[in-house]
Amino acid sequence: MTNTLKSSYQKTPYKLSGNGPRNISVLKEAFQNVDENLESDIYGNGAIIENFQTKMAKILGKEAAVFFPSGTMAQQIALRIWADRQENQRVAYHPLSHLEIHEQDGLKELQQIKPILLGEATRLLTIEDIKKLQEPVSSILLELPQREIGGQLPSFEELKEISEYCKAQGIALHLDGARLWEVTPFYQKTTEEICALFDSVYVSFYKGIGAIAGAILAGDADFVQEAKIWKRRYGGDLISLYPYILSADYYFEQRIGKMNSYYQAAKKLAERFNACAGVKTVPEVPVSNMFHVHFDKPINEIGPKLTEIQDETSVGVSGYLQEKSEDVCGFEVSVGDGLDEIPEDVLHSLFEKLAKL
Repeated sequence: MTNTLKSSYQKTPYKLSGNGPRNISVLKEAFQNVDENLESDIYGNGAIIENFQTKMAKILGKEAAVFFPSGTMAQQIALRIWADRQENQRVAYHPLSHLEIHEQDGLKELQQIKPILLGEATRLLTIEDIKKLQEPVSSILLELPQREIGGQLPSFEELKEISEYCKAQGIALHLDGARLWEVTPFYQKTTEEICALFDSVYVSFYKGIGAIAGAILAGDADFVQEAKIWKRRYGGDLISLYPYILSADYYFEQRIGKMNSYYQAAKKLAERFNACAGVKTVPEVPVSNMFHVHFDKPINEIGPKLTEIQDETSVGVSGYLQEKSEDVCGFEVSVGDGLDEIPEDVLHSLFEKLAKL
């Protein structure tokens, strides 16, 4: 059933999520107006990489920044630096942090760092969770938004309280900002204002921005210099990273101004899901361009019906379903350019059918 649903999704010309097909055209478009004589970066040096790092440091309000081929590499290195600085191998983060559930224990196996899981998996971690820590930690990682629970967010005031407490306790606060660009409309703050609450920041370029891959790690100048050394140790200092950098820069300029429209569209889309019997979104009102959709039926009932609906409407709702409990399943929505491509009459037909599941 899973393969059937995935195949059905892939064949649809329209998709509720994303910015369009992830194929070679993404790179070709980014390169269409690039001077073919432009010199590539070499092992972390050169105008292409240095200019982009400077640009991102300014946007994030940090002294310096370094480009990485992956966020996984960037964040493990960030936490290693804070652990070394404080001579404390303990760090803390949410139980459903990317580092805990998607990285094959890389932080533990490669860095011998001991993660402490803060709060409960079903909700955001809070200042009270931090105050209840039984042993000192070198750093705390906060993910904005918290993807695995629907992209939920703390209020900006709660963020400030956490930041001030960590500063007073000498705990480094690191931002997992994989979707940072997407939360600025909810907070009504600039990226610089949000990042000012954190000692180090990671941002991604292939999610809402829609580039091919790549990440930035930003912080004070000494922190970034250490990160560059660790990047070399990790094998991240490829001879050239310009395909990632040029793609990241191009799509950043194309889409950074669309984040509010994605957010507004996500709220309207969530309303349509919530109007369907036996369907709800988490959160009920999205706080970014992403949210989760839950069906009050198990996968073996929803999967075949969703496959049929995708085939009939030509709209890709999801290529997978995740079991939330014995009788509940769901999937993730991340609104981008793709939603605007769907004619209204097609969307109307889709939700008519979803309402009858």
